[in-house]
Amino acid sequence: MRIHIATDHAGLDFSRQLHAHLTDAGHEVIDHGPAEYDALDDYPAFCINAAKAVVADQDAGVEALGVVFGGSGNGEQIAANKVSGVRAALVWSRATAELAREHNNANVIAIGARQHTVDEAIEFIDLFIATDFPGDERHVRRIEQIAEFERTGAIAGKQVD
Repeated sequence: MRIHIATDHAGLDFSRQLHAHLTDAGHEVIDHGPAEYDALDDYPAFCINAAKAVVADQDAGVEALGVVFGGSGNGEQIAANKVSGVRAALVWSRATAELAREHNNANVIAIGARQHTVDEAIEFIDLFIATDFPGDERHVRRIEQIAEFERTGAIAGKQVD
C-alpha cells in the first residue's frame, strides 16, 4: 500500500521513525515534508499535499492512505479535511484508529506527536492500515451525506441550515 505522510516540526522525529517502520513493513511511503527541522514551519501545506496525493491515488485506483502529525494532530486533521474527498480522523487510541476505518472509511488519520509515544503512534497506524471498511449500509449512507454536502452544500431530505 502507498502511505502518504506529512508533519511539521513537532512531528518530524515521529515521521522519520514512521517512514522506516512502514517501509520495513513493505509499504511505499511518500513523505510530503518537511525535510528538515524548522521551529517556525507551518503544517497546512504539508498536510494538504499529503491529503491531495491520497485522493489522487485513490481516484487512480492506487491503494493509498495518509498519516499526518503535529503537536496535537488537530490542526493537521483540519488542514487535511479541507481537501475534497478526504475523510481525516484524529486518532488517539486503538479504538479510534479502528473506528476511523470501520465507521467512517477514513483515508487519512492525524496523530498528536506530543500526545503519544512513537510506539503508540505506530500501533495506531498499523491498526488503521489493517482495518477494512466493512461497508455497512448505515455508514455508507452517512459518508455519502458528507460527500453530498461537500459537493453541493446540501443533503437531500435533511435540514441543513
